[in-house]
Amino acid sequence: MKLSAREADRYFARPDPDKTGILIYGADAMRVAIKRQQLLKTLLGETAEEEMRLTRLSGGDLRKDPAQLLDAVKAVGFFPGARAVFVEEAGDGTAPAIQAALKDWAPGDAQIVVTAGALKATSKLRKAFEGHARTFAVGLYDDPPSRDEIERTLADKGIRDVPRDSMAALTDLANTLGPGDFAQTIEKLALYKFGDDLPVSLEDIDACAPRSTEAALDDVINVVAEGRAGEIGPLLSRLQAQGTNAVSLCIGTTRHFRTLYTAASDRGGAAAGVGRLRPPVYGKRRDQIVRQAQSWGAINLEAALSLLTDTDLHLRSAGQTAPAMAVMERALIRLAMLSRAR
Repeated sequence: MKLSAREADRYFARPDPDKTGILIYGADAMRVAIKRQQLLKTLLGETAEEEMRLTRLSGGDLRKDPAQLLDAVKAVGFFPGARAVFVEEAGDGTAPAIQAALKDWAPGDAQIVVTAGALKATSKLRKAFEGHARTFAVGLYDDPPSRDEIERTLADKGIRDVPRDSMAALTDLANTLGPGDFAQTIEKLALYKFGDDLPVSLEDIDACAPRSTEAALDDVINVVAEGRAGEIGPLLSRLQAQGTNAVSLCIGTTRHFRTLYTAASDRGGAAAGVGRLRPPVYGKRRDQIVRQAQSWGAINLEAALSLLTDTDLHLRSAGQTAPAMAVMERALIRLAMLSRAR
């Protein structure tokens, strides 16, 4: 039986231990792995592996020895509770062994949980699960998570007091990040809020959300945008120690000033422009970008972007002889002075 996205979401939250099995497939291996982990945890509990109620098989091993799947499904466990056999990285080459195990499955046997990559509609593996009365097939695609999925992820980590604006921020993050990065962000947020009974704030989310650049790169860009030229040298030394090169620094700085220009050019003002940025920004970083965009203005930001474009071309020029980081440092100081001269 084929499950829709909404049906699958409900089933992963409350799987039926009396069913024969389920196939979870999709091109995004991380998305498949997260759903498989959720299913097995809910179906078997936390101690399944210690109690030997979960058997793991790979698709490659199954192709070499097809009989081992049925043997594992029929094996009698030493501990009470639901049992499962998990087959990872399956494909149509494993279909005969899986079809045989599905056919011979009987109540009391271990449930068969199979994961695979992208499968065509004509796949033998998909047909085996979609055409069976007691099995399910779930295709996972790049659709953003639903509100229910996000709330369940938060609840699993003990995060329950989430105001509307914070939930909107988390929803935007879920739509922007990959499933693995979002799961790690929620894990980090749960640790960050451990022992804190206050509602989740935008500042909490901003502190835990992944940053697009290293902190030192953010520091030097903000120092430049705020006209603090005297602080540029020490920060550049730290960046060089971390292995950052001049071209990467120029690209990061240009990206930041383009963000400022987008915000400053918005007809509704800088605050409205920042609100329309994708990926969204929150908390202190949002206030910082609004303040910088308002301070610079669109015309001055055009001049800054022109300077950065010339610097980028110079750094990539075959005839460039001066040390690249020295060229970049000079450009950053000129930007900072331009900020102070407005």
